[in-house]
Parts: sequence; C-alpha cells; structure tokens
Amino acid sequence: MSERVKIGVIGTGAISGAYLGMAKNFPIVEMAACADMNLDAAKKKAEEFGISRVCTVDEMFADKSIEIILNLTIPKAHVPIGLRAIEAGKHTYAEKPLGVNREEGAQLLQAASAKGLRVGCAPDTVLGAGIQTARKLIDDGAIGRPVAFTAFMAGRGHEHWHPSPEFYYQVGGGPMFDMGPYYLTALLNLLGGVKRVMGMTSITQSERTIYSKPKFGQKIKVETPDHVLGMMEFENGCVGSIIQSFAMRTGIGNASPIIVYGTEGTMHVPDPNGFDGVVKLCRFEEGKNDEFVEMPHTFVKGYGRSVGLADLAQAIRAGREERCNGQQALAVLDLMQAFLDSSNSGQAVTPTVQYKRPAPMRGDLPFGTLDD
Repeated sequence: MSERVKIGVIGTGAISGAYLGMAKNFPIVEMAACADMNLDAAKKKAEEFGISRVCTVDEMFADKSIEIILNLTIPKAHVPIGLRAIEAGKHTYAEKPLGVNREEGAQLLQAASAKGLRVGCAPDTVLGAGIQTARKLIDDGAIGRPVAFTAFMAGRGHEHWHPSPEFYYQVGGGPMFDMGPYYLTALLNLLGGVKRVMGMTSITQSERTIYSKPKFGQKIKVETPDHVLGMMEFENGCVGSIIQSFAMRTGIGNASPIIVYGTEGTMHVPDPNGFDGVVKLCRFEEGKNDEFVEMPHTFVKGYGRSVGLADLAQAIRAGREERCNGQQALAVLDLMQAFLDSSNSGQAVTPTVQYKRPAPMRGDLPFGTLDD
C-alpha cells in the first residue's frame, strides 16, 4: 500500500460529516487534523470521527506533515483558503464550487501550477457507480449518437431546512452555483466539452424567510438569481436544456434528473447528487414498444463524499492525474457564470475554459482501492 497522505480539514460545518464518515474507507488517506473559526465545533467533529488533533487555521498551514487541505468553508472562502494552502506548499481539495467567479478560480489554478501543486474539487458523485455506468453505456454506443438532453433540479430553497442558509442567496450561491456543479460535472463526463451556452435567469423572491432553526423568522436578501434556465450545445452536437431552481415547490413531475436522448435509445441518468442511483435504458427496436430496463452497475458501489479526495491522494502517490481535478471544476465554474452572463447580455456565450474528460473509474478493483 502507498504511504498514507495526511489531510487537514478546514471547516467543520454541515457537509464535513459526510466527508469524515466516508474517508475511513480509503486506506490512502489519514484525517490528521481539523480546524474551524469555531474551535468548539472543530473539537466536536474531531471527537465524533476520531481525529487526534484540533488546531487553528494558521497552525494547520504551518504543519509540514499535512499534504492536502480539505477546504469545506463557504463558497466565498474557497479560493482565499485555497491560495493560502498553495502558499504554504500544500495541495488543496475544495467543496464545490471552485470559486464564486471564473477569474478567481483561474487565479487559484495558476498559483498551484506555478508551485507544482494540485487542486481538486467536488463534486465527486460522478465517480460513483451510477454516473460511471451511464458514461460507459454512452461511450459503448448504447443509445447511438447523443442528440439531446434535459437536466432538471427544482425545489423551494434551503431556508426550509439548512441551519444557516444565508450564503445560498449571496453571489456565488443560488441554485446554479449550489446544485449546478453536480449536473454540469455529470453532463461533461457523459458528453464531453461544450461549444456554446445561453441562459435566462430571474430573482423570483427578493427576500426570503428562514423557517429552519436556530434562525427561524430571520429575513434573507436575495442577491443572486434563484431560478436559472440554460441551453447548451456540446462539441459532439448534442443540444439540450438545464433548469436549476429554488423557486419551485416540487420537482419536474416524475422525470429523471437527467435524460439523454440518442439516435438509437434513451437513457435515464440517476440523480447526480448521489453515487449509486439506477440507470435505465430504452433501446429503440422496430415493432416493439419502448420499454426502459434497469441496467446493472459496471463499477464499485458504496462510495460517498471523500472518494474524490482519496483519488487525489492516490494520484499524488502514483504520479497520475486526479479525476476531480481543478481544470474540470474551472470548466464548470465557467459554464455557470456563462449562463448568468448570457442572461445579462441576451447573447450566446462561448466557454473560455477547455475541458478534458478525466479517466473513467476502474471496475475491477476492490472497494477503497482507486488504482493499483
């Protein structure tokens, strides 16, 4: 087994438990320390997940034994914390999005490149059995040539459940920057690079009321679109639409979150916010009724958040490219901002970031082992 990679966690909020709970399944990583502006919160998480050290952010950056900073702060802090990690000579892996705009995301990648360091970024749900199976089926020609897609996420907003939902309605938040990374990263993995996009956006509610505790009754000023419609043309000719909305009380009927339509079949792609969802395939056959069939998974099941972090750690040891890499995250950030830019200008936007599909996951390795 490769020497373990020591991880320092900054930010012990709501999402940290998902990372820390899954990380124990990957022998390549060691959660060595955690830090938070609220040291009591960090101590609670350390005790819950058996992390031996709690420290300040400055102490973590000064610790030479820590190789990767796992950045679980709020979106507007992703790049500032990432830049400090790079300055301290550490690789970084951040919760999505990479940053709140493409300019600061590019700055982070440039700083890392100058120091020979790596930037990884969520979402890593695309490494799960669901999206990986869908990708292989499309690559193998199961639906023929992809010609169209739909990608829908709709809900009424995080103020109904999240304990501190304010940042979801600030610049760098909203449904596209919050949930869009799952859908766009999945679409890029399934279909490749994007040629052009158009967008229409709106702020449907200028003010929202928090209904969750402990901030029940407080008001939120909405500073970024809470409803986004995008149209995308991929380099392979596939065209389709994406809706990301915090303005709709229910989802889009019973439709799958992502559907890809091809010349020889149609695929229901599982929820990209999960890892092991069901893939359903309908093949067109003359004289037969269209019928969707559940497809067996072709990759390891059971992964959760931290698989992308573990893949980065393994890539560092093996000298290969990580799958949830910064360039992919920057391409997603560029697309998300492009929808807003297009809505403002009324014109189509050409992506500024080139995209390269990462290597598929290997299905012949045991759980917790990402490469030989």
